Amino acid sequence: MPDATANLSDMALLEGCQKAAFSYFAENVNEANGLVADTSRQGSPASIAVVGFALSCYPIGVERGWISREHAARLTLAALRFFHRSTQSADEDVTGYQGFYYHFLDMQSGLRVWQSELSMVDTGLLMAGMLVAGSYFDRTGEAEIRDLADALYRRVDWAWAQGGATTLRLGWRPKSGFLNYGWDGYNEATKLYVLAAASPDHPISEDCYAGWTATYQWENIYGFDVLYGGPLFMHQFSHAWIDFAGIRDAFMREKSSDYFENSRNSTLLHREYARRNPGGFAGYGEDLWGLSACDGPGWFRDTVDGERRSFFGYAARGVPFGPDDGTIAPWSWLASLPFAPDLALSAVRHLIAHYPLVAPGLRMPGAFNPALAGRRGFGADGWISQGFYGLDQGITTMMIENHRSGMIWELMRANAYIRDGLRRSGFGGGWLERGAARHDG
Repeated sequence: MPDATANLSDMALLEGCQKAAFSYFAENVNEANGLVADTSRQGSPASIAVVGFALSCYPIGVERGWISREHAARLTLAALRFFHRSTQSADEDVTGYQGFYYHFLDMQSGLRVWQSELSMVDTGLLMAGMLVAGSYFDRTGEAEIRDLADALYRRVDWAWAQGGATTLRLGWRPKSGFLNYGWDGYNEATKLYVLAAASPDHPISEDCYAGWTATYQWENIYGFDVLYGGPLFMHQFSHAWIDFAGIRDAFMREKSSDYFENSRNSTLLHREYARRNPGGFAGYGEDLWGLSACDGPGWFRDTVDGERRSFFGYAARGVPFGPDDGTIAPWSWLASLPFAPDLALSAVRHLIAHYPLVAPGLRMPGAFNPALAGRRGFGADGWISQGFYGLDQGITTMMIENHRSGMIWELMRANAYIRDGLRRSGFGGGWLERGAARHDG
C-alpha cells in the first residue's frame, strides 16, 4: 500500500473507506428496476437486504457529494416502483407474498431465484431502507418516494409472519409453509421487531417482543457482561438505523445497560478473544480481530503449522464459541466504529501496514485468512475473498456515517414509525423521551 494511504489522517482514511464502500451500489445496481446484486461476482442475483442498504446509502452519497440528489432519487424511485408493482401471491415464481419478499431475486425480472425463502429479516432490512428514503427525500417533487415507501411498509403483514407462534418466524416457502425456526435468541432482529410492532395495519401481537427477549442469553465472558450473539454483525445491523444509546427496554433496564453499550462490550470481547487467540491462528491480536458472517476459503481440511485444521466457506463465525477457522472480516471494524472508534481505526491501519494486498483502494473484502498465506495457491497475505458483498459495503457506509455525523440516526429518530415501534416494544429514556435531537454521547 503506498505511503500516501498509510499517512492519511483518520478522517481522510474514513472518507476513503466510505467512498470505496458506497461505490459498490453504483457499480452493481440495475437502474431500470433499482435492484442491487448480492455480490459483485458475475451472475449474482439481487438481494432484497442489499437493496435496503442501498436505499439507506443513497442519501449519504448525496450529502457527501458522490451522487447527485436527482440520480439518487431516480434509483430510489425505480426500486420503490418495482416492489410496489411486483406480483404478491402464494405462487412459487413471484416476487413476494403478504408484503414480504423473497431473499434473492433475478436482477432483470425480479422473480424469486434459488428457491429462496420469503425472508422476514431481509424484508425488514428492505423496509428500513425504504423508511430512510421516505424520511430523507422530503422535497415537493419527491412526494412519490414518500408515498410509496409508506404504502410498502404498511402492506407488510407482520402478524401473519408470526405463524401462530409468539415470536416471528424465520421465513416461509410456498410448498412447505413457515420454516421450523423462529427469530429466537439475541441477534440482528431488533430492528425487525421494532418495525413489526410499529405497523399501523398489521402489527405483531402485544406479547411478541417480550416473547423474543425471553429467549435471550446473558453471559459473562472474559470479564465482559454481554447479551450474547457470537458474530459481530448481530451487534451492528440494527444499530445502522436505530440509535440505541441511552434507551432501554425492560430487559436492558433489568441489566442496567443498553443495546449500544452491549455492542461496545461485544466489540471489546472480540478483540480480547483475538488477543488471547485460543485457537492459535496466524495474525490474531489486538489489531487483528473481528469474526462475523462472512465469506471463507472453502470447506476443506489442511495441515497448518503442524496442526490439522478445518476451514469453511460462507459461515457465521463467532466469538468465543466458534466456529473459527482463522478468517477475519475486516469490514466489521468499520461497522464497529460508533462503539469503539480507536480500536477500529487501529485495526484498519494495521491491515494497511501489514496486509497491503487485502484492501487495495480501501474497499474492504468480505474476509481474509492470513493462516493460509502461501498455501493452496494463495498469496503472501493469505486467502482473500474474491468480489465484494453488498451487505458488507452497506453496513460499512452507514456505520462510518453514523460515526462521522449521525445522519441516519437523526433521520430515524425523527421517523414516527421507529419511535412508535420502540415505545410499543417497551423502550424509554434518552432521546426517545427528550425528542429527536442528536445524541452526542
